[in-house]
Amino acid sequence: MIHRPIFQRLLIIGFMVLVGFCLAKGIYSQSAIAVVLAIISLTAGVYFVHLLQRAKHEEELEKQTRSIQGK
Repeated sequence: MIHRPIFQRLLIIGFMVLVGFCLAKGIYSQSAIAVVLAIISLTAGVYFVHLLQRAKHEEELEKQTRSIQGK
C-alpha cells in the first residue's frame, strides 16, 4: 500500500509533468491559447501546493497552541 504523503507527491508531480507536456505541445504547435491555458494551469498547480503547505503549517501551529494551553 502506498503511504498517503508519497501518493500526494506523486499526484502533484504527475500533474506538473502533464502541464509541462501541454505547455511544450502548445509551444511546438505555436498555439497561443494552448500556451496561455497551460501557464494558467501551472500557476493553479503551484498555488494549490502553496495553499497545501500553508494549511499544514497552520495545523501544526494549532496543535502546538493546544498543547501549550493544555499544560
